[in-house]
Amino acid sequence: MDARVDPYRLLGLDLGDAHVIRNAGGVVTEEVIRSLAISQHKLGTTEVVLIGHTRCGLEGLDGDEFAAKLDEQTDQPRDWSIGAFEDVHQSVRDGIERIKQSPFIPNAESVRGFVYDVNTGALEEVT
Repeated sequence: MDARVDPYRLLGLDLGDAHVIRNAGGVVTEEVIRSLAISQHKLGTTEVVLIGHTRCGLEGLDGDEFAAKLDEQTDQPRDWSIGAFEDVHQSVRDGIERIKQSPFIPNAESVRGFVYDVNTGALEEVT
């Protein structure tokens, strides 16, 4: 969801070339799996590219503390995780694994992950 990241420019795509799913931290949630499943089963996409980025607000965030503040401020039930993580590269690896393990993603062999450096513009593949 970060405004510093333009996935179309990064990947040399034109508008309409790809389905782009954006969320805080690029974390692979159930909602992301749902969207990917629809994209592949209904709309025929065959590849998934997961992109995290440096200087992400969720990297190093104390997710439990943040969740407690939200819960206290809103006094509302929350059925979603904050998704904080310690290392963006590991978060991308974890996301790739979640996608590949999902029974709802038929083209799991075509999943790649990258980390975009917001300072340099470099795109590094995560293996």
